[in-house]
Amino acid sequence: MEDKLTKAAMIESLHNKLGLSRTDIHEVIDELFEEIKDGLKEDRVIELRGFGTFEIRTRKGREKARNPKTGDLVSVETHGVAIFRPGKELKDAVWNLRDSSSKDFE
Repeated sequence: MEDKLTKAAMIESLHNKLGLSRTDIHEVIDELFEEIKDGLKEDRVIELRGFGTFEIRTRKGREKARNPKTGDLVSVETHGVAIFRPGKELKDAVWNLRDSSSKDFE
């Protein structure tokens, strides 16, 4: 089973580490996410040194695409997609986390 780290778990962990109120931590996290979303909506690159970079890339539209649920042909307009590129420190930190025989790599 996949182990998830939820926002609630992060709030609890930060509360235990820093002793700040859960409400204050929740507000800071929500505001951080809003700042990232607002920056992306303004087509700005969000660089968090030591973590990674968020940015918007344009995906070209297509006349012929398939709806995977129905199989119907549909057209897709040109649109933006949010991408994340991990920074060097994050890449190095997670490089050896999984055994190469793991199912995730098949």
